[in-house]
Amino acid sequence: MQRFKTSPLETIRSIWTNRALVVALIKREVVGRYRGSIFGICWSFFHPLLMLLVYTFVFGVVFKARWAGTEEATADFAITLFAGLIVFNLFSETISRSPTLITSNINYVKKVVFPLEILPCVTLGSALFHALISLVVWLGCYVVVKGVPLSHALLTPLVILPLLIFTLGLSWLLASLGVFVRDISQIISIVVGLLLFLSPVFYPLSALPPLAQKLMRYNPLAQTIEQTRGVLLHGTSPDMTVYFIYLLMSVLVAWACFAWFQLSRRAFADVL
Repeated sequence: MQRFKTSPLETIRSIWTNRALVVALIKREVVGRYRGSIFGICWSFFHPLLMLLVYTFVFGVVFKARWAGTEEATADFAITLFAGLIVFNLFSETISRSPTLITSNINYVKKVVFPLEILPCVTLGSALFHALISLVVWLGCYVVVKGVPLSHALLTPLVILPLLIFTLGLSWLLASLGVFVRDISQIISIVVGLLLFLSPVFYPLSALPPLAQKLMRYNPLAQTIEQTRGVLLHGTSPDMTVYFIYLLMSVLVAWACFAWFQLSRRAFADVL
């Protein structure tokens, strides 16, 4: 039985060696999603714009919601809310699809020599593309409402890097588990729905009681959402101590999940 390397360097080497294939599959994934539609890839712009308008109307006009501790206008509330949703959607889109990555690509497992470990990279890359489009829409709305974005907005890629690494690792784990336990897909859909409300998307972390704030530290989305809002809206730099701890933990989780994927993939063909 073929053995697959599980070292941390193998994680980087595999992605780098197959980078051209990863990019090609991401392009196919993005284009394929809109193939046959009238507006094509323009839907990637329309969707976040429409969602931003809907959130503005529902929370700002119907519920007259305001960010906790502030008296922001409706448009300000909408862009604050949407900044958190961009981060959450990036995570949820990748994780929701991960359990079926292997089971929906059986031909890659059985008939050809294919680097299965890049499939989570493709899903994450597709989700990242849509997150970037949403960010462009957000920046356009910010310019209209408040003017030129703060210079700290340039730190956004740095802020979301630990979440990207963590999400990729979790995707490897779920893709593997999805082969052996088909219920994983249903479980993850429920967990993702719960995380939407258990993460500071619709509220700031400071609005929670002290005990809840401490517990929220174990939510991998909380710090990234708060820090993303900080650099985009308030011009505050991330707490570097917390950032590097989160980055280190994300790297360790990603490597452990990659190692599990490599060890378990030898049984994929037999199960499928």
